[in-house]
Amino acid sequence: MHFDIPFAVFELIFTGVWLLVRVIVWVKNRQIDPKREAVLLLMYINLAVVFRFTFFPMARVDGHIMPLPFDTELNSPLRINLRPFVHMNDYALRRDFLVNLLGNIAMFIPTGIVMPAIYPQLRSFGKTLLAGAELSLCIELAQLPFYTRASDIDDLLLNTAGVVIGYGIFALVRRLRRVRQ
Repeated sequence: MHFDIPFAVFELIFTGVWLLVRVIVWVKNRQIDPKREAVLLLMYINLAVVFRFTFFPMARVDGHIMPLPFDTELNSPLRINLRPFVHMNDYALRRDFLVNLLGNIAMFIPTGIVMPAIYPQLRSFGKTLLAGAELSLCIELAQLPFYTRASDIDDLLLNTAGVVIGYGIFALVRRLRRVRQ
């Protein structure tokens, strides 16, 4: 069985699920907190960007984002790398190496900032680190059934490094705010 998942369809489904969850929360709480919803919108945008770059190839065809192909005959064996830093230098061009390295880190910096800003229970370094690593792991596992994607321990480590940098920015801004008060 083969089918392609267009980026627009993926984003529509993600947006629909996000809105459904928000509506359920609003109904349950019987109120809407506009300030909190604005901050949660940052998490939505963060996740939308992360999903774009982790599931859909960077290449474009006729100016459009390439779809995510699924094929039951091609997705075996699973493409998974559990040995850290073995394939980091498998790029023909240094530019591609840097895009992979810096892109995987930069993509998760907002996660390290937004998660503790939204969720008070994640305001400690360890909890933010764990939550960010778990998010990255979930994405890596979700890529397994797609033959054009690979689950890689390097991505997990680099994404988590991005969360650490993001948390450092969050903690620095928080400390500076306290000093000014």
